[in-house]
Amino acid sequence: MPGTLYLIPNTLGATEALSHVIPEHVQATTASLDYFVAENAKTARAFLKLVGANHPLRKTLQEIQIAELNVNTPAAALAGLLAPLLAGRDAGLVSEAGVPAVADPGADLVRLAHQHGIPVRPLVGPSSLLLAVMASGLNGQSFAFNGYLPTDAAQRAKRIQELEKRSRAERQTQLFIETPYRNAAMLEALVTACQPGTLLCVATDLSLPTETIRTMTGAKWKSQLAEGKGPDFHKKPTVFLLLGQ
Repeated sequence: MPGTLYLIPNTLGATEALSHVIPEHVQATTASLDYFVAENAKTARAFLKLVGANHPLRKTLQEIQIAELNVNTPAAALAGLLAPLLAGRDAGLVSEAGVPAVADPGADLVRLAHQHGIPVRPLVGPSSLLLAVMASGLNGQSFAFNGYLPTDAAQRAKRIQELEKRSRAERQTQLFIETPYRNAAMLEALVTACQPGTLLCVATDLSLPTETIRTMTGAKWKSQLAEGKGPDFHKKPTVFLLLGQ
């Protein structure tokens, strides 16, 4: 019988209150494993050390095997990552932040696990996307995550207008993210490209002590920015949402 692939949520940033965001049973399951697939072995070990503070690991961190899976991992290497599971060993898939396999290269490994008949078990934990939808006040019945928008200013503006048009026509909340140091440029692009009445939400550092979530019309955001009252989100993970009116 193959082992089970556990999808293990990580925190959304540095926090000492681990039990507030990662349930105890998830910590216990994580602490029982000795094989993990992660985007970065170093940061994964830091997370496992944090988990081990509440649930002593069965093995020392040095004895735990961590294989890396990131955007540079060739597709041909995925089968090798699953070899221990096919031999009957349980494993944990860990993202850099939040839940694995959502906006995350782990999705390819999960799909391959299904093809090989390996049981997949998602565990409960923080998702910045769902937390943002919950707190935005925008449509939670229909929403779409669009990943990163183009970095080119003209292409980004065009894409924003396309998403706004779709949002208005389908009453669908549109979500996207940005590299944290470009957050200010993204918000400026939104207030410039969107209609004044479009609702825009900026959700920063979700689940962390520095969390801020604000939903206003494009016109209100533009006024706030002109007055120097923009959000404190430089180099902070942020989710952007819009809903055309």
